[in-house]
Amino acid sequence: MRYDFDTLKVHAGYRADQHNNAVSVPIYQTTAFALGDSYRADRLFSFSEDDPVYTRLSNPTVDVLEKRLAALHGGSGAIALASGMAAVSYALLNAAGKNGRILTTSRLYGGTLDAFVSVFPDLGLETDVVENPDDPIEFERGLKDDTRAIFVESLTNPFATIPDLEAIAEIAHSHGILLIVDNTLATPYLFNPLEHGADVVVYSATKALSGHGNVIAGAVVESGRFDYGNGRFPQFEQSLWFLRDADDQKRNILQVFPRIPFTGRLRAVHLNYLGAALSPFDAYLVLLGLETLSERVEKQTASTKAVLNYLETSPYVAWVRHPYAKGNPYRSLADRYFPKGAGSIVSFGFSGTEEQKRRFLAATKIFGYQANIGDARSLIINPAETTHVELTHRQRELTGLSADTVRLSLGLESAKDLIADLEQAFCAAFEEIA
Repeated sequence: MRYDFDTLKVHAGYRADQHNNAVSVPIYQTTAFALGDSYRADRLFSFSEDDPVYTRLSNPTVDVLEKRLAALHGGSGAIALASGMAAVSYALLNAAGKNGRILTTSRLYGGTLDAFVSVFPDLGLETDVVENPDDPIEFERGLKDDTRAIFVESLTNPFATIPDLEAIAEIAHSHGILLIVDNTLATPYLFNPLEHGADVVVYSATKALSGHGNVIAGAVVESGRFDYGNGRFPQFEQSLWFLRDADDQKRNILQVFPRIPFTGRLRAVHLNYLGAALSPFDAYLVLLGLETLSERVEKQTASTKAVLNYLETSPYVAWVRHPYAKGNPYRSLADRYFPKGAGSIVSFGFSGTEEQKRRFLAATKIFGYQANIGDARSLIINPAETTHVELTHRQRELTGLSADTVRLSLGLESAKDLIADLEQAFCAAFEEIA
């Protein structure tokens, strides 16, 4: 029986009778697991059995989270990691292999963009940037012989722009390469990239997936539909000694992990040797957050609409960016891809001096000034000086990020109180009486 999303987010991947009948998922706070005897150890280390051996690679608490995330997407497998940046980095390194390239855009989280310049080239991974991601043909033009994947965000940060994912997926697949989508802002409740052509989805589970600002985590989910044996991904077809069977015959990733080649290789290689493992307790916190994902996101998107209406009529606001803002060019894509709402991130231009903007940021009482999004609490920040400070002048030009930008992440408070908080902060900045 196929269950609905809201049932899966509470129950998928867990059976109490397999865990001493514990109603809540237990926290398996252990480093290692008993092997039983040497015969069972042989089966475990030759991948004939997939029970946990060592928590860096697998753990029952983390396993429930991975199975639940895969079920929520209709994917074949998932892997949970220690942070969103670990998820992004491992996924791109896994896709590129040796000397592969990634085609992307400048409409990404600032840390991701800076990694493309500061970290990945040292690891042999090069990137190319599409300057106008609103035109899918630009992705076609940006491909090279050694391009292994296209990487985009489904809802971008901080301006919530929307790429035409189905068109981009068609281009990627026509060239036998992957489409990897960072779905952090949307969550699978608002948008499931696997249903629109994506092959791999990555998350900073720190954000709305967990939703309470109390855990750092990441995740990678795969569709199970991509052909990694098409000749463009030799890293999946290379026979490896550590994957040998009980008869000491070398095997490749596709032989050992036929249903989950992407997350299987990521676990066997990147997680195994680079070690960004998610702790059992942190996995438990993400599981708790998932149980209320729909309710939280639905409330946050409703508050976003109310705050959006307020900002569009405020004399202190120069412009507003959100797919449902008046005149926004992404409205048709939002209607197509995000019928339940286009997220809870709103950015606007502060209509005042730099000093007035700083007074405004300091004057909010409900909105917390911090570098996070997707929290149960509403947050505010000036991204050009903080979360996206790594961007070069050219990257800021391509993304439209200006010094007057203020970003809001709407939480679970009363929308009326949030609007009143913004109003009094504007008045304080402009030295007016609220």
